[in-house]
Amino acid sequence: MYKTITLVILSITFVLLLSGCDQQQDQQPEQQQDQQLFEQISDALTPGIFLEETRGLIPDGVELREVYPPGIKLTKISEGFRSRLYNDAAGFCTIGYGHLIKKASCNGTEKPEFRSGITEQQGEALLIEDMNWAKYSVMKAVSVELTPGQYAALVDFVFNVGSGNFNTSTLLKKVNAQQHSEVPEQLRRWIRAGGKVWQGLVTRREHEIDLYLEGTTIPRLLPQEGEELPDIDIRTGEPSD
Repeated sequence: MYKTITLVILSITFVLLLSGCDQQQDQQPEQQQDQQLFEQISDALTPGIFLEETRGLIPDGVELREVYPPGIKLTKISEGFRSRLYNDAAGFCTIGYGHLIKKASCNGTEKPEFRSGITEQQGEALLIEDMNWAKYSVMKAVSVELTPGQYAALVDFVFNVGSGNFNTSTLLKKVNAQQHSEVPEQLRRWIRAGGKVWQGLVTRREHEIDLYLEGTTIPRLLPQEGEELPDIDIRTGEPSD
């Protein structure tokens, strides 16, 4: 399922390493290079560069439901891994699977453990921690029981588009109404960013649908001609009625 995206990741790994931020000189050209790199890979990956999410604190004592391995795998592949520091498309210092170091460019003042690079295992640990706010958002917003696949799919979706967009979406209404057969067509709407359809978002939504339907008898319905719903931009969210 993930072979194509994985090959793309492997093919660009060496190039991405060149966007590390250990040197402070020529910062502006480096930022431009980072932007160009993201433009090149965005059709394969959909890292969290499209939306700035306000991540509130999770209340003390809340026990978060864990995401099962296939869900973590989807988020890892969709986000993409970079072992060295780099500036994301917003110019913020980042590492690993889209882990935000600070809302400023890399300048050599980062913690030594980040400046020297991280392993994939360390990156996964950071990712799982970063996913906690998405887990909490899904647990708080969804009022019905979810299978492991349904929960993982929604956590990945929220991690990508933000809890605010999820909370006001028709998708959430369909989930809470247990109209699960209509969830795929709602997921397929969220494929634009900045007014453009991104193939990476299209692919990510289909993988989320795979997880959502896994182990269920819910039919996988494809939209009929003339019945397609309007696309939604993950930057702006679903328009209100």
